[in-house]
Amino acid sequence: MNGRSVSWKNWNGLLTSGRKTSFALTLSDKDGFSSAFTYHYKLYMFAMIRTLLLILLSATSAIAQPLIPTVKDVGATQMPEKIAPVKAPFPMPSFRKPQFPSLAIDIRDKGAATALTATTAIQSAIDEVNRKGGGTVVIPAGKWKTGRISLKSNVNLHLEEGAELWFSGEIEDYRPAVFTRNEGVEVMSLGACIYADGQENIAVTGKGKLVGPPAGCPVRERFMKADVIENVIPHNIPVAERVYEGYNGEAIFLPMFISPINCKNILIEGITLENSPFWNIVPVYCDGVIIRGVTVNSVGIPRGDGIDIESSRNVLIEYCTLSCGDDCFTMKAGRGEDGLRVNKPTENVVVRYCLARQGHGGITVGSETAGMIRNLYVHDAVFDDTGVGIRFKTRRPRGGGGEHLYYERIRMNLREDAFRWDMLGSRMYVGELADRLPAREVNRLTPVYRDIHAKDIIIEKSRTFVRIDGIPESPLTGFDLEDAEVNCRNIIICRDAKDISIKNTVVHSEEEQMTFTDTRNLSFENVNVISVTP
Repeated sequence: MNGRSVSWKNWNGLLTSGRKTSFALTLSDKDGFSSAFTYHYKLYMFAMIRTLLLILLSATSAIAQPLIPTVKDVGATQMPEKIAPVKAPFPMPSFRKPQFPSLAIDIRDKGAATALTATTAIQSAIDEVNRKGGGTVVIPAGKWKTGRISLKSNVNLHLEEGAELWFSGEIEDYRPAVFTRNEGVEVMSLGACIYADGQENIAVTGKGKLVGPPAGCPVRERFMKADVIENVIPHNIPVAERVYEGYNGEAIFLPMFISPINCKNILIEGITLENSPFWNIVPVYCDGVIIRGVTVNSVGIPRGDGIDIESSRNVLIEYCTLSCGDDCFTMKAGRGEDGLRVNKPTENVVVRYCLARQGHGGITVGSETAGMIRNLYVHDAVFDDTGVGIRFKTRRPRGGGGEHLYYERIRMNLREDAFRWDMLGSRMYVGELADRLPAREVNRLTPVYRDIHAKDIIIEKSRTFVRIDGIPESPLTGFDLEDAEVNCRNIIICRDAKDISIKNTVVHSEEEQMTFTDTRNLSFENVNVISVTP
Protein backbone atom coordinates (compact mmCIF):
# COMPACT_ATOMS: atom_id res chain seq x y z
CA MET A 1 0.00 0.00 0.00
CA ASN A 2 2.68 2.44 -1.11
CA GLY A 3 4.63 2.34 2.16
CA ARG A 4 1.74 3.02 4.52
CA SER A 5 1.15 0.94 7.61
CA VAL A 6 -2.13 0.43 9.39
CA SER A 7 -2.21 -1.09 12.87
CA TRP A 8 -5.41 -2.64 14.21
CA LYS A 9 -5.61 -3.52 17.89
CA ASN A 10 -8.88 -4.63 19.41
CA TRP A 11 -10.89 -2.99 16.60
CA ASN A 12 -14.44 -4.19 17.03
CA GLY A 13 -17.59 -3.76 15.01
CA LEU A 14 -20.34 -4.33 17.51
CA LEU A 15 -23.91 -5.28 16.68
CA THR A 16 -26.77 -5.46 19.10
CA SER A 17 -29.40 -6.53 16.57
CA GLY A 18 -27.78 -9.66 15.19
CA ARG A 19 -28.07 -8.45 11.60
CA LYS A 20 -25.31 -8.76 9.03
CA THR A 21 -22.97 -5.80 8.99
CA SER A 22 -20.34 -4.63 6.52
CA PHE A 23 -17.30 -2.51 7.32
CA ALA A 24 -15.28 -1.10 4.44
CA LEU A 25 -11.82 0.48 4.66
CA THR A 26 -10.54 2.20 1.53
CA LEU A 27 -6.93 3.31 1.10
CA SER A 28 -5.73 5.27 -1.92
CA ASP A 29 -2.28 6.52 -2.78
CA LYS A 30 -1.55 9.89 -4.29
CA ASP A 31 -1.56 8.44 -7.84
CA GLY A 32 -5.13 7.38 -7.47
CA PHE A 33 -4.50 3.68 -6.87
CA SER A 34 -6.96 2.27 -4.39
CA SER A 35 -7.45 -1.01 -2.68
CA ALA A 36 -10.44 -1.93 -0.61
CA PHE A 37 -11.34 -4.75 1.58
CA THR A 38 -14.68 -5.53 3.04
CA TYR A 39 -15.29 -8.07 5.65
CA HIS A 40 -18.67 -9.40 6.59
CA TYR A 41 -19.70 -11.28 9.62
CA LYS A 42 -22.93 -12.27 11.23
CA LEU A 43 -23.55 -12.13 14.97
CA TYR A 44 -26.40 -13.81 16.75
CA MET A 45 -26.24 -14.88 20.43
CA PHE A 46 -22.59 -13.86 20.60
CA ALA A 47 -23.61 -10.25 19.87
CA MET A 48 -25.70 -10.12 23.01
CA ILE A 49 -22.82 -11.46 25.12
CA ARG A 50 -20.43 -8.88 23.69
CA THR A 51 -23.00 -6.13 24.24
CA LEU A 52 -23.30 -7.03 27.92
CA LEU A 53 -19.52 -7.05 28.27
CA LEU A 54 -19.25 -3.64 26.60
CA ILE A 55 -21.93 -2.18 28.88
CA LEU A 56 -20.06 -3.47 31.94
CA LEU A 57 -16.77 -2.14 30.58
CA SER A 58 -18.31 1.26 29.82
CA ALA A 59 -19.84 1.50 33.29
CA THR A 60 -16.50 0.67 34.89
CA SER A 61 -14.69 3.20 32.70
CA ALA A 62 -17.23 5.91 33.45
CA ILE A 63 -16.33 5.81 37.14
CA ALA A 64 -12.74 6.74 36.39
CA GLN A 65 -13.46 9.27 33.65
CA PRO A 66 -12.87 12.97 34.39
CA LEU A 67 -15.89 15.24 34.51
CA ILE A 68 -16.55 16.77 31.09
CA PRO A 69 -18.58 19.99 31.39
CA THR A 70 -22.07 20.64 30.06
CA VAL A 71 -23.56 23.91 28.82
CA LYS A 72 -24.63 24.93 32.34
CA ASP A 73 -21.05 24.65 33.62
CA VAL A 74 -19.35 27.10 31.24
CA GLY A 75 -19.68 30.51 29.63
CA ALA A 76 -20.09 34.10 30.76
CA THR A 77 -22.83 33.42 33.32
CA GLN A 78 -20.46 31.18 35.29
CA MET A 79 -17.54 33.59 35.63
CA PRO A 80 -16.15 33.87 39.17
CA GLU A 81 -14.72 37.09 40.51
CA LYS A 82 -11.16 35.79 40.84
CA ILE A 83 -8.87 34.21 38.29
CA ALA A 84 -7.90 30.68 39.29
CA PRO A 85 -4.30 29.53 38.77
CA VAL A 86 -3.55 28.50 35.20
CA LYS A 87 -2.18 25.03 34.48
CA ALA A 88 -1.03 23.97 31.03
CA PRO A 89 1.24 21.41 29.32
CA PHE A 90 3.75 24.25 28.81
CA PRO A 91 4.99 27.12 31.04
CA MET A 92 2.47 29.93 31.56
CA PRO A 93 2.73 33.15 33.59
CA SER A 94 0.52 34.00 36.56
CA PHE A 95 -2.43 36.11 35.46
CA ARG A 96 -3.57 39.07 37.56
CA LYS A 97 -6.03 41.77 36.59
CA PRO A 98 -4.41 45.17 35.99
CA GLN A 99 -4.91 47.61 38.85
CA PHE A 100 -5.94 51.25 38.41
CA PRO A 101 -5.72 54.31 40.68
CA SER A 102 -8.90 55.56 42.33
CA LEU A 103 -9.41 58.50 39.95
CA ALA A 104 -12.73 58.16 38.06
CA ILE A 105 -14.23 60.49 35.46
CA ASP A 106 -17.83 60.16 34.28
CA ILE A 107 -18.16 61.09 30.61
CA ARG A 108 -21.09 63.37 31.50
CA ASP A 109 -18.58 65.54 33.35
CA LYS A 110 -16.94 66.07 29.96
CA GLY A 111 -20.17 67.17 28.32
CA ALA A 112 -21.47 63.85 27.01
CA ALA A 113 -25.21 63.70 26.34
CA THR A 114 -27.25 60.86 24.91
CA ALA A 115 -28.72 63.15 22.22
CA LEU A 116 -25.26 64.00 20.88
CA THR A 117 -22.26 62.12 19.54
CA ALA A 118 -20.04 61.57 22.59
CA THR A 119 -16.72 60.74 20.92
CA THR A 120 -15.00 63.96 21.98
CA ALA A 121 -16.21 63.69 25.58
CA ILE A 122 -15.15 60.05 25.89
CA GLN A 123 -11.71 60.69 24.37
CA SER A 124 -11.19 63.77 26.55
CA ALA A 125 -11.92 61.70 29.67
CA ILE A 126 -9.49 58.98 28.56
CA ASP A 127 -6.77 61.51 27.80
CA GLU A 128 -7.19 63.24 31.18
CA VAL A 129 -7.14 60.00 33.19
CA ASN A 130 -4.02 58.92 31.32
CA ARG A 131 -2.35 62.30 31.86
CA LYS A 132 -3.06 62.16 35.60
CA GLY A 133 -1.48 58.72 36.03
CA GLY A 134 -4.44 56.44 35.49
CA GLY A 135 -7.89 55.50 36.70
CA THR A 136 -11.35 54.74 35.30
CA VAL A 137 -13.48 56.37 32.63
CA VAL A 138 -17.12 55.65 33.47
CA ILE A 139 -19.78 55.12 30.81
CA PRO A 140 -23.06 55.39 32.75
CA ALA A 141 -26.37 53.74 31.86
CA GLY A 142 -27.90 55.02 28.63
CA LYS A 143 -27.30 54.88 24.86
CA TRP A 144 -24.22 56.82 23.82
CA LYS A 145 -23.25 57.49 20.19
CA THR A 146 -19.56 57.45 19.36
CA GLY A 147 -16.91 57.07 16.73
CA ARG A 148 -13.52 55.43 17.23
CA ILE A 149 -12.16 55.52 20.79
CA SER A 150 -8.42 55.27 21.47
CA LEU A 151 -7.48 53.75 24.84
CA LYS A 152 -4.40 55.03 26.67
CA SER A 153 -2.11 53.48 29.27
CA ASN A 154 -3.44 52.97 32.81
CA VAL A 155 -7.06 53.59 31.77
CA ASN A 156 -10.02 51.31 32.48
CA LEU A 157 -12.96 52.07 30.19
CA HIS A 158 -15.83 50.87 32.39
CA LEU A 159 -19.37 50.39 31.09
CA GLU A 160 -21.88 50.34 33.90
CA GLU A 161 -24.88 48.03 33.73
CA GLY A 162 -27.33 49.50 31.22
CA ALA A 163 -24.61 51.45 29.38
CA GLU A 164 -24.54 51.03 25.61
CA LEU A 165 -21.96 52.43 23.21
CA TRP A 166 -23.45 52.67 19.71
CA PHE A 167 -20.70 53.06 17.10
CA SER A 168 -21.05 55.27 14.06
CA GLY A 169 -21.42 53.99 10.51
CA GLU A 170 -19.66 57.02 9.00
CA ILE A 171 -16.11 56.56 7.79
CA GLU A 172 -15.04 60.05 8.91
CA ASP A 173 -15.71 59.04 12.52
CA TYR A 174 -12.76 56.58 12.30
CA ARG A 175 -10.18 58.86 10.68
CA PRO A 176 -7.31 59.45 10.52
CA ALA A 177 -6.06 56.05 9.40
CA VAL A 178 -4.12 54.13 12.04
CA PHE A 179 -1.64 51.29 11.98
CA THR A 180 -3.39 47.94 12.19
CA ARG A 181 -3.39 44.41 10.82
CA ASN A 182 -6.28 43.20 8.69
CA GLU A 183 -6.62 39.47 7.94
CA GLY A 184 -2.94 38.99 8.70
CA VAL A 185 -1.54 41.87 6.59
CA GLU A 186 -0.32 45.19 8.00
CA VAL A 187 -2.17 48.24 6.72
CA MET A 188 -3.13 51.82 7.57
CA SER A 189 -6.92 52.00 7.83
CA LEU A 190 -9.80 52.43 10.32
CA GLY A 191 -8.27 50.18 13.00
CA ALA A 192 -11.00 49.33 15.51
CA CYS A 193 -14.02 50.85 17.22
CA ILE A 194 -12.01 50.66 20.45
CA TYR A 195 -8.32 50.92 19.51
CA ALA A 196 -5.00 51.17 21.29
CA ASP A 197 -1.43 51.21 19.99
CA GLY A 198 1.66 50.79 22.17
CA GLN A 199 -0.19 51.16 25.48
CA GLU A 200 0.16 49.32 28.81
CA ASN A 201 -2.21 48.44 31.62
CA ILE A 202 -5.52 48.99 29.82
CA ALA A 203 -8.99 47.56 30.28
CA VAL A 204 -12.54 47.47 28.94
CA THR A 205 -14.82 46.21 31.71
CA GLY A 206 -18.35 46.21 33.09
CA LYS A 207 -21.80 44.84 32.35
CA GLY A 208 -22.51 47.24 29.50
CA LYS A 209 -22.80 46.64 25.79
CA LEU A 210 -21.05 47.64 22.58
CA VAL A 211 -23.23 47.87 19.46
CA GLY A 212 -21.62 48.02 16.02
CA PRO A 213 -22.39 50.29 13.04
CA PRO A 214 -25.87 49.98 11.48
CA ALA A 215 -26.66 47.92 8.38
CA GLY A 216 -26.16 49.66 5.05
CA CYS A 217 -23.82 52.33 6.42
CA PRO A 218 -20.64 53.46 4.57
CA VAL A 219 -18.36 51.59 7.01
CA ARG A 220 -20.06 48.33 6.08
CA GLU A 221 -20.61 49.04 2.38
CA ARG A 222 -17.27 50.55 1.33
CA PHE A 223 -14.98 47.77 2.53
CA MET A 224 -12.28 46.28 0.30
CA LYS A 225 -13.82 43.33 -1.58
CA ALA A 226 -12.03 43.42 -4.94
CA ASP A 227 -9.79 40.43 -4.10
CA VAL A 228 -8.08 38.63 -1.23
CA ILE A 229 -5.95 41.05 0.75
CA GLU A 230 -2.54 39.70 -0.32
CA ASN A 231 -3.46 40.42 -3.96
CA VAL A 232 -4.64 43.94 -3.12
CA ILE A 233 -1.58 44.90 -1.06
CA PRO A 234 1.74 43.69 -2.54
CA HIS A 235 4.05 42.60 0.25
CA ASN A 236 6.94 44.77 -0.98
CA ILE A 237 5.06 48.08 -0.52
CA PRO A 238 6.06 49.90 2.71
CA VAL A 239 3.32 49.80 5.35
CA ALA A 240 3.26 53.60 5.58
CA GLU A 241 2.09 53.68 1.95
CA ARG A 242 -0.71 51.15 2.46
CA VAL A 243 -3.28 53.82 3.35
CA TYR A 244 -6.99 53.10 2.98
CA GLU A 245 -9.19 55.64 4.77
CA GLY A 246 -12.10 56.09 2.37
CA TYR A 247 -11.46 59.47 0.74
CA ASN A 248 -12.93 60.09 -2.72
CA GLY A 249 -14.98 56.92 -2.61
CA GLU A 250 -12.00 54.61 -2.10
CA ALA A 251 -12.43 51.36 -0.20
CA ILE A 252 -11.52 50.85 3.46
CA PHE A 253 -10.63 47.80 5.49
CA LEU A 254 -13.32 46.96 8.01
CA PRO A 255 -12.60 48.02 11.59
CA MET A 256 -12.46 45.38 14.29
CA PHE A 257 -14.62 45.93 17.38
CA ILE A 258 -11.87 45.96 20.06
CA SER A 259 -8.26 45.68 18.89
CA PRO A 260 -5.21 46.71 20.92
CA ILE A 261 -1.97 46.46 18.97
CA ASN A 262 1.55 46.39 20.44
CA CYS A 263 0.08 46.57 23.96
CA LYS A 264 0.88 44.89 27.30
CA ASN A 265 -1.22 43.90 30.30
CA ILE A 266 -4.74 44.01 28.87
CA LEU A 267 -8.07 43.09 30.50
CA ILE A 268 -11.39 42.73 28.65
CA GLU A 269 -14.05 41.54 31.08
CA GLY A 270 -17.81 41.22 31.44
CA ILE A 271 -19.00 43.22 28.44
CA THR A 272 -21.36 42.22 25.63
CA LEU A 273 -20.62 42.86 21.95
CA GLU A 274 -23.33 42.90 19.27
CA ASN A 275 -23.47 43.62 15.53
CA SER A 276 -19.71 43.78 15.00
CA PRO A 277 -18.52 45.27 11.71
CA PHE A 278 -15.84 42.57 11.45
CA TRP A 279 -13.83 40.46 13.94
CA ASN A 280 -14.87 41.23 17.52
CA ILE A 281 -11.94 41.08 19.99
CA VAL A 282 -8.51 41.03 18.32
CA PRO A 283 -5.30 41.58 20.31
CA VAL A 284 -2.45 42.06 17.81
CA TYR A 285 1.25 41.85 18.82
CA CYS A 286 0.22 41.93 22.49
CA ASP A 287 1.76 40.36 25.58
CA GLY A 288 -0.29 39.56 28.67
CA VAL A 289 -3.96 39.41 27.70
CA ILE A 290 -6.94 38.42 29.86
CA ILE A 291 -10.36 38.05 28.21
CA ARG A 292 -13.06 36.77 30.54
CA GLY A 293 -16.82 36.76 30.93
CA VAL A 294 -17.39 38.27 27.50
CA THR A 295 -20.56 37.64 25.47
CA VAL A 296 -20.50 38.04 21.67
CA ASN A 297 -23.38 37.90 19.20
CA SER A 298 -22.35 38.37 15.57
CA VAL A 299 -24.54 35.69 13.98
CA GLY A 300 -25.35 36.59 10.38
CA ILE A 301 -22.32 38.87 9.97
CA PRO A 302 -19.83 37.61 7.34
CA ARG A 303 -16.35 37.27 8.84
CA GLY A 304 -17.88 38.00 12.24
CA ASP A 305 -15.26 36.09 14.24
CA GLY A 306 -15.62 36.13 18.02
CA ILE A 307 -12.14 36.31 19.62
CA ASP A 308 -9.07 36.28 17.38
CA ILE A 309 -5.63 36.14 19.02
CA GLU A 310 -3.25 37.55 16.44
CA SER A 311 0.52 37.11 16.88
CA SER A 312 0.18 37.59 20.63
CA ARG A 313 1.50 35.71 23.64
CA ASN A 314 0.66 34.86 27.24
CA VAL A 315 -3.11 34.92 26.80
CA LEU A 316 -5.93 33.66 29.03
CA ILE A 317 -9.48 33.36 27.69
CA GLU A 318 -12.07 32.07 30.14
CA TYR A 319 -15.82 31.97 30.80
CA CYS A 320 -16.77 33.54 27.47
CA THR A 321 -19.93 32.83 25.44
CA LEU A 322 -19.65 33.35 21.69
CA SER A 323 -22.31 33.15 18.96
CA CYS A 324 -20.66 34.17 15.71
CA GLY A 325 -21.04 34.69 12.00
CA ASP A 326 -17.68 32.99 11.45
CA ASP A 327 -15.21 31.19 13.75
CA CYS A 328 -15.70 31.59 17.51
CA PHE A 329 -12.32 31.24 19.29
CA THR A 330 -9.49 31.67 16.76
CA MET A 331 -5.69 31.71 16.77
CA LYS A 332 -3.88 33.58 13.98
CA ALA A 333 -0.31 34.65 13.21
CA GLY A 334 -0.12 36.59 9.96
CA ARG A 335 -0.64 35.83 6.32
CA GLY A 336 1.81 34.78 3.61
CA GLU A 337 4.79 36.96 2.73
CA ASP A 338 3.75 39.85 4.95
CA GLY A 339 3.23 37.49 7.89
CA LEU A 340 6.67 35.97 7.34
CA ARG A 341 8.21 39.44 7.24
CA VAL A 342 6.72 40.27 10.64
CA ASN A 343 7.37 36.72 11.91
CA LYS A 344 5.56 36.95 15.26
CA PRO A 345 3.93 33.78 16.64
CA THR A 346 0.81 33.33 18.67
CA GLU A 347 1.98 31.31 21.67
CA ASN A 348 1.18 30.38 25.24
CA VAL A 349 -2.60 30.61 25.08
CA VAL A 350 -5.11 28.94 27.44
CA VAL A 351 -8.83 28.81 26.62
CA ARG A 352 -10.97 27.35 29.42
CA TYR A 353 -14.56 27.17 30.69
CA CYS A 354 -15.86 28.72 27.48
CA LEU A 355 -19.03 28.16 25.45
CA ALA A 356 -19.22 28.35 21.66
CA ARG A 357 -22.69 28.34 20.16
CA GLN A 358 -23.31 29.21 16.53
CA GLY A 359 -20.18 29.70 14.45
CA HIS A 360 -18.12 28.09 11.71
CA GLY A 361 -15.66 26.62 14.20
CA GLY A 362 -15.70 26.25 17.97
CA ILE A 363 -11.93 26.60 18.33
CA THR A 364 -9.93 27.32 15.16
CA VAL A 365 -6.24 27.60 14.36
CA GLY A 366 -5.56 29.61 11.18
CA SER A 367 -5.95 30.11 8.36
CA GLU A 368 -3.44 32.94 8.86
CA THR A 369 -0.50 30.90 10.19
CA ALA A 370 2.73 32.55 8.94
CA GLY A 371 4.34 33.29 12.31
CA MET A 372 3.29 29.89 13.77
CA ILE A 373 0.67 29.12 16.40
CA ARG A 374 2.14 27.08 19.23
CA ASN A 375 1.46 26.18 22.84
CA LEU A 376 -2.34 26.32 22.81
CA TYR A 377 -4.31 24.55 25.55
CA VAL A 378 -8.11 24.37 25.28
CA HIS A 379 -9.86 22.61 28.14
CA ASP A 380 -13.21 22.27 29.89
CA ALA A 381 -15.19 23.80 27.03
CA VAL A 382 -18.52 23.16 25.31
CA PHE A 383 -19.32 23.69 21.64
CA ASP A 384 -23.12 23.60 21.33
CA ASP A 385 -24.77 23.78 17.87
CA THR A 386 -21.48 24.92 16.33
CA GLY A 387 -20.43 24.06 12.74
CA VAL A 388 -17.02 22.36 13.10
CA GLY A 389 -15.77 21.63 16.62
CA ILE A 390 -11.96 21.66 16.58
CA ARG A 391 -10.76 23.24 13.35
CA PHE A 392 -7.35 23.66 11.71
CA LYS A 393 -6.92 25.81 8.60
CA THR A 394 -4.07 27.00 6.45
CA ARG A 395 -3.22 27.26 2.75
CA ARG A 396 -0.15 26.48 0.62
CA PRO A 397 0.89 30.17 0.35
CA ARG A 398 0.17 31.06 4.00
CA GLY A 399 3.42 29.82 5.60
CA GLY A 400 4.11 28.83 9.21
CA GLY A 401 1.49 26.50 10.71
CA GLY A 402 0.60 25.11 14.11
CA GLU A 403 2.31 22.86 16.67
CA HIS A 404 2.06 21.77 20.30
CA LEU A 405 -1.72 22.10 20.44
CA TYR A 406 -3.71 20.44 23.26
CA TYR A 407 -7.46 19.84 23.69
CA GLU A 408 -8.91 18.25 26.80
CA ARG A 409 -12.31 17.70 28.43
CA ILE A 410 -14.45 19.09 25.62
CA ARG A 411 -18.12 18.37 24.83
CA MET A 412 -19.39 18.95 21.29
CA ASN A 413 -22.83 19.03 19.69
CA LEU A 414 -22.10 19.90 16.07
CA ARG A 415 -23.64 20.50 12.68
CA GLU A 416 -20.47 19.45 10.86
CA ASP A 417 -17.18 17.69 11.64
CA ALA A 418 -15.65 17.17 15.09
CA PHE A 419 -11.94 17.32 14.09
CA ARG A 420 -11.32 19.05 10.77
CA TRP A 421 -8.04 19.86 9.01
CA ASP A 422 -8.45 22.01 5.89
CA MET A 423 -4.95 22.76 4.66
CA LEU A 424 -5.70 23.36 0.97
CA GLY A 425 -8.64 25.75 0.84
CA SER A 426 -10.51 26.53 -2.36
CA ARG A 427 -9.63 27.98 -5.76
CA MET A 428 -11.70 31.07 -4.90
CA TYR A 429 -8.91 32.19 -2.54
CA VAL A 430 -5.67 30.53 -3.66
CA GLY A 431 -6.31 29.46 -7.27
CA GLU A 432 -4.70 26.23 -8.46
CA LEU A 433 -2.78 25.90 -5.18
CA ALA A 434 -6.01 24.52 -3.75
CA ASP A 435 -5.66 21.47 -6.03
CA ARG A 436 -4.25 18.55 -4.12
CA LEU A 437 -2.11 17.29 -7.02
CA PRO A 438 0.45 17.69 -8.31
CA ALA A 439 2.52 17.93 -5.15
CA ARG A 440 4.60 21.11 -5.05
CA GLU A 441 8.15 21.66 -3.92
CA VAL A 442 8.42 22.63 -0.27
CA ASN A 443 9.34 26.31 0.15
CA ARG A 444 9.27 29.07 2.80
CA LEU A 445 5.50 29.45 2.38
CA THR A 446 4.72 25.77 2.90
CA PRO A 447 2.76 25.48 6.18
CA VAL A 448 2.80 22.56 8.63
CA TYR A 449 0.54 21.11 11.32
CA ARG A 450 2.16 18.78 13.83
CA ASP A 451 2.14 17.54 17.42
CA ILE A 452 -1.57 17.78 18.24
CA HIS A 453 -3.19 16.04 21.21
CA ALA A 454 -6.79 15.51 22.31
CA LYS A 455 -8.12 13.67 25.34
CA ASP A 456 -11.41 13.14 27.17
CA ILE A 457 -13.75 14.20 24.41
CA ILE A 458 -17.52 13.70 24.12
CA ILE A 459 -19.06 14.24 20.70
CA GLU A 460 -22.82 14.14 21.09
CA LYS A 461 -23.48 14.75 17.39
CA SER A 462 -21.30 15.32 14.32
CA ARG A 463 -21.21 14.78 10.58
CA THR A 464 -17.70 13.30 10.50
CA PHE A 465 -15.60 12.24 13.47
CA VAL A 466 -12.21 13.05 11.88
CA ARG A 467 -11.70 14.66 8.48
CA ILE A 468 -8.19 15.51 7.34
CA ASP A 469 -7.29 17.25 4.08
CA GLY A 470 -3.56 17.71 4.39
CA ILE A 471 -1.01 18.86 1.83
CA PRO A 472 0.77 16.05 -0.08
CA GLU A 473 4.18 17.68 0.35
CA SER A 474 3.39 18.70 3.96
CA PRO A 475 1.04 16.15 5.53
CA LEU A 476 -0.49 16.57 8.95
CA THR A 477 2.04 14.91 11.27
CA GLY A 478 1.36 13.62 14.75
CA PHE A 479 -2.23 13.62 15.99
CA ASP A 480 -3.25 11.48 18.93
CA LEU A 481 -6.70 11.17 20.44
CA GLU A 482 -7.47 9.25 23.60
CA ASP A 483 -10.61 8.53 25.62
CA ALA A 484 -13.46 9.71 23.41
CA GLU A 485 -17.12 8.89 23.01
CA VAL A 486 -18.32 9.76 19.53
CA ASN A 487 -21.65 9.98 17.70
CA CYS A 488 -21.26 10.63 13.98
CA ARG A 489 -22.53 9.93 10.49
CA ASN A 490 -19.07 9.22 9.01
CA ILE A 491 -16.06 7.88 10.88
CA ILE A 492 -12.88 9.03 9.15
CA ILE A 493 -11.92 10.66 5.85
CA CYS A 494 -8.17 11.18 5.78
CA ARG A 495 -5.90 12.48 3.03
CA ASP A 496 -2.20 13.23 3.42
CA ALA A 497 -1.43 12.55 7.06
CA LYS A 498 0.95 10.43 9.10
CA ASP A 499 1.47 9.27 12.67
CA ILE A 500 -2.21 9.22 13.66
CA SER A 501 -3.24 7.38 16.82
CA ILE A 502 -6.73 6.85 18.29
CA LYS A 503 -7.09 4.99 21.59
CA ASN A 504 -9.82 3.99 24.02
CA THR A 505 -12.64 5.35 21.90
CA VAL A 506 -16.24 4.27 21.25
CA VAL A 507 -17.70 5.42 17.94
CA HIS A 508 -21.45 5.27 17.21
CA SER A 509 -21.61 5.69 13.43
CA GLU A 510 -24.31 5.63 10.75
CA GLU A 511 -21.86 4.90 7.93
CA GLU A 512 -19.26 2.13 8.06
CA GLN A 513 -16.73 3.14 5.41
CA MET A 514 -13.42 4.80 6.28
CA THR A 515 -11.33 6.39 3.55
CA PHE A 516 -7.57 6.91 3.71
CA THR A 517 -5.49 8.51 0.95
CA ASP A 518 -1.72 8.55 1.38
CA THR A 519 -2.05 8.03 5.11
CA ARG A 520 0.89 6.49 6.94
CA ASN A 521 1.44 5.00 10.38
CA LEU A 522 -2.18 4.89 11.44
CA SER A 523 -2.96 3.15 14.72
CA PHE A 524 -6.25 2.21 16.42
CA GLU A 525 -6.10 0.72 19.90
CA ASN A 526 -9.17 -0.36 21.83
CA VAL A 527 -11.51 1.39 19.39
CA ASN A 528 -15.07 0.10 19.29
CA VAL A 529 -17.43 0.95 16.43
CA ILE A 530 -21.15 0.56 17.05
CA SER A 531 -23.31 0.62 13.94
CA VAL A 532 -26.44 2.73 14.38
CA THR A 533 -29.49 3.19 12.16
CA PRO A 534 -30.03 6.79 11.04
